[in-house]
Amino acid sequence: MRLSRIIMALTVGLAVVAVPTAAGAAPQPQPTPSATTDPPQPPPYPPTTASLTVNRPTIYLGETVVLTGTNFGPNETVDINVTVTPLAAPAAGPAPARRSDGSTVAMAPVAYQASAPLHFTAYTNGQGRFTKNYKPSVTGLLTFTATGRESGRTASTELRVLHKKQPLPVTGDSIGTPMKLGGGLVGAGAIMLLLTLAWRRRQRFGGAAH
Repeated sequence: MRLSRIIMALTVGLAVVAVPTAAGAAPQPQPTPSATTDPPQPPPYPPTTASLTVNRPTIYLGETVVLTGTNFGPNETVDINVTVTPLAAPAAGPAPARRSDGSTVAMAPVAYQASAPLHFTAYTNGQGRFTKNYKPSVTGLLTFTATGRESGRTASTELRVLHKKQPLPVTGDSIGTPMKLGGGLVGAGAIMLLLTLAWRRRQRFGGAAH
């Protein structure tokens, strides 16, 4: 009787000890990963600011400038668009040349080149830099906007193009008028010289007669 009680007590004790062990060994539920906790994917190009500059802010029509772009994507194509805004006050042209009779001489305009493109492309090197020459064919305020095709980076700059001052043309009438004036002065001087010699001769011979 006593032996059976001892065996029962041992059995109950072992059962009590095994319950928390089994509970600890049970698999715990794993938290479901949330989409909002995933780290964002880095962009294909690191964020930075592109720049576009010209070597001269103001030029005369017929001159060439150099466009320089930096911080674009490496080895990419850059589209460049040009917009033209008329100048608020156009430069005054030279006074028309005049002939000796007062009539004006028509001055023909000078053609510098064919129309410059308003859209062209440039190509960057491994550091995202490019240079491009541009020769405007119109006057005004030119705005250049460059956009990288792959990086999407954009930058802009401005250029002021003025009318080139034209020298006054030298016409045949312009040359002839000073020559005529000079010839008249020479002739008048010769007459005065002859009159002076005649007067001196008259005075000399007149004095000898007395």
